[in-house]
Amino acid sequence: MSETNFRIERDSLGEIKVPADALYGPQTQRAVENFPITGLMPYRAFVWSMALIKRAAAEVNRDVGLLDPKIANAIIQAGEEVMANKWASQFVVDPFQAGAGTSHNMNVNEVIANRATVLVGGALGQYTVNANDHVNMSQSTNDCIPTAIRLGCLWRLDELLGVVGNLAETLNGKAVEFDDVVKSGRTHLQDAVPVRLGQEFGGYARAVERDAERISRAAEGLRRLGIGGTATGTGLNAHHDYHPRMIKVLSKVSGLTLYESDNLFESMQSMADMADFSASMRTLAITLVRIANDLRLLSSGPSTGFDEIRLPAVQPGSSIMPGKVNPVLAEMLDMAMFHVIGLDTAVSLASQAGQLELNVMMPIIAHDLFEMMHVIIGAVKAFTDRCVAGIKVNRPKAEGWLARNTIVVTALNPIIGYSVGAALVKEALSRDLTVQEVALEKSAQGQLKHKDTGQPLTEAEIKSIFSDMRKLTDGGLVGG
Repeated sequence: MSETNFRIERDSLGEIKVPADALYGPQTQRAVENFPITGLMPYRAFVWSMALIKRAAAEVNRDVGLLDPKIANAIIQAGEEVMANKWASQFVVDPFQAGAGTSHNMNVNEVIANRATVLVGGALGQYTVNANDHVNMSQSTNDCIPTAIRLGCLWRLDELLGVVGNLAETLNGKAVEFDDVVKSGRTHLQDAVPVRLGQEFGGYARAVERDAERISRAAEGLRRLGIGGTATGTGLNAHHDYHPRMIKVLSKVSGLTLYESDNLFESMQSMADMADFSASMRTLAITLVRIANDLRLLSSGPSTGFDEIRLPAVQPGSSIMPGKVNPVLAEMLDMAMFHVIGLDTAVSLASQAGQLELNVMMPIIAHDLFEMMHVIIGAVKAFTDRCVAGIKVNRPKAEGWLARNTIVVTALNPIIGYSVGAALVKEALSRDLTVQEVALEKSAQGQLKHKDTGQPLTEAEIKSIFSDMRKLTDGGLVGG
């Protein structure tokens, strides 16, 4: 900073230079200088949530007679401006920073204090509205940060559930579209009894729906807020009505369904609700990796792979091999979900790292939860819109593989028995014939018999079993 583009501010450690036009103040500047780690800034969900808390606290403290109405109203206006993303560039503290999030909290306190000071006719750095005494009244970092984590996750919850729900709906649409396509099932990557392509996609859709239910269930735990516990859970320096009033105001302003904590100590000590929510997103990530990999496998080839489905061709696949097209959206989803799973691991480690009355690892818990949501929202939306919605079936290839699948002999098990069926498979594979062809040959020679009656199996019985492969996908006994 040159001599003309900074102002001198003071805190308990002494003087420090702050950019002249910055809304933040000395403690934020110290954090910028102390933690030049990644260049990352807080997610908007976090800034919005912190500003919401400051805005609500000003209203509550005004209404219980602790805060001058003029100052309170200025804080409320400044907080609402921050919530509307008006001063986004002023939130500059790296997520890898001082434990518990004091630097984050003071960044918000100072921005709102300076903006509120200007609103009441003061100048930047004058602090007519004080960052600690007014903006942070009845609060500490220790109850603000965990409350902000909860609110930020809830703020984007509907968006997250919306994109996940849209993926499930799109997969269900494909399940209906592909319901008449009978194909070879596969277990252990080996041939298995027939399934319908629609059944596979219906399974994917239901798995995603269940994961959305898990996320929604886990989010319920985030609705319990520990705001008002202040430094250790005792509520020291907060009005005795502060906690319940804050829940009401936060609910009113945000439109979110929120609840009072039944134990402020637990709400401040424990990150279990955050870990639970993180784990629900990890479970979704695991499901999405599985689905993406299945789509990559089913679309493999086209000349030397399964080639049962065709994914939309969205970009050339090689800088050297002309005409090559890759399953890039499925590959993207894999990588995005690997990242989410890694973030969940970090949240888990950070959640168990608290001691006694406080978890000092909250800044990275906050950042990683918001990043998980951000990555899932973007990745799932792109995967749904640019991949799943455009999937087409390659019916000749799917039905062609099924025609060569010897494991359809399983349908004969109730009639001829497992051992005879295994012998048919072995012979069909060795002679490069279909199992139906071998069975008809054995029947014509009188060598294929009912296991219970000893009666010869007729050609008509064999053809009846294999004439409609779809009925093999409906369960029950076939021809027995």
